[in-house]
Amino acid sequence: MLVDPITRSDLSIFHAEEKFSVFNRLNFTRTDGGREELRQLFERPLSDRLQIEQRQQFLSHLSSVLDQWPNRISNGTLHVVEKWLEYPLDPIAENTASLSNLLYRWLHPADYSMIRYSLPHLIDLVQGCNQILGLLQSFRSEHPLQPELLRMERVLKKSELKQLVSADRSTRTSLLTSLKWARITRYAAKESLHELLNLYYLMDAWYSMARATEILQLTFPTFRESDTPYFQTSQLTHIQLEEPVGYDLQLDLQHRLLFLTGANMAGKSTLIKSIGIAVYLAHLGMGVPARQIELSVFDGLLSNVTISDNVVRGESYFFNEVQRIKKTLQHMMDGRRWLVLIDELFKGTNVEDARRCSIAVIEGIVRLPQALTLLSTHLYEIGESLPKDAGILFRYFETEVRPDELHFSYQLKEGISQDRIGYRILEREGVVALLNKIPRNIEG
Repeated sequence: MLVDPITRSDLSIFHAEEKFSVFNRLNFTRTDGGREELRQLFERPLSDRLQIEQRQQFLSHLSSVLDQWPNRISNGTLHVVEKWLEYPLDPIAENTASLSNLLYRWLHPADYSMIRYSLPHLIDLVQGCNQILGLLQSFRSEHPLQPELLRMERVLKKSELKQLVSADRSTRTSLLTSLKWARITRYAAKESLHELLNLYYLMDAWYSMARATEILQLTFPTFRESDTPYFQTSQLTHIQLEEPVGYDLQLDLQHRLLFLTGANMAGKSTLIKSIGIAVYLAHLGMGVPARQIELSVFDGLLSNVTISDNVVRGESYFFNEVQRIKKTLQHMMDGRRWLVLIDELFKGTNVEDARRCSIAVIEGIVRLPQALTLLSTHLYEIGESLPKDAGILFRYFETEVRPDELHFSYQLKEGISQDRIGYRILEREGVVALLNKIPRNIEG
């Protein structure tokens, strides 16, 4: 699925401050290398239904064996193995019982200490990977990791590693056995161990995806075989919120555009981002935070959420809004299935210009049957000018004005919002009272 950097940023899939990213919320990897593999998986959402469903099935299987996943491989273990493979070790004689080997402990004390420290971690890596291989080979259906599992099996069957597979970690090895294994792992099996490290990092990334599904109680979407875009969900929430409110929504050929209104802070942006994130995760083969979700495969996901000006290039906020919507429309007209997210269209110009521009864009978008669009606006009057039978779904978030506060239910309602509460917010936050303290007659 095509997703550009702007859309990833708008949805906070990745974020400069990682703790605010969707990636961080779903990262349950145990190793630094696994984290990087997971990031690469997150950067490549799929557009093939069969591949997505194979991922879902595999992650479901992984979830069922998580309690058997080997704990012996830690981030520290792999750092030790990495350091061991590059450590400037003094040579070990090929003849294990040679005099130089018998004296190795005294002639090369630092290297011998490194050998004794590293061997248990090497055993943990090899035996842990062997356990993982047994867990995942029990899943016989086609799945995304089959080629990697075959590679892992070939590596573990190599004669130079077989001894480590059956080694007893709890038994202290003799001097000569330690030197023999050190020589094997540094020479004959060095490339195999590098490959095993990389394979484990990939397994760790997939473990994380399954772990996230279990811990966050995510639901695997159902993908509809359809040439036209479709999205339907019940009790969908935003994955980064601790106490979210669920949304029910359906978009299809009859309702291709959601026209969303409501006061600031009422929940418009949260809903739009919740749907964008859910579709993104669904195309990764992951579960989503919803009671139920069914959708078609989308070819691309585009957002118009965060726009900024560019002083250096002399570009205004409105100019950049226009350029972004132009690129969006060009994509939407290419015949592929798009999900488009537009939050507060045309904020960078006066109200009358914004109204005319918005109506023109909306009337064009609803004529594109291969795209579904979610559009929020603060210009409620636009809704009255739009045809009611043009494939537009009108929904709003209601705000209740109470004596001392504003109450947001975050529940979608049918129709167009009539709330006008900007001045109430100024009053509630004390801005009006502060302004009233400013003298009206200032001589100067």
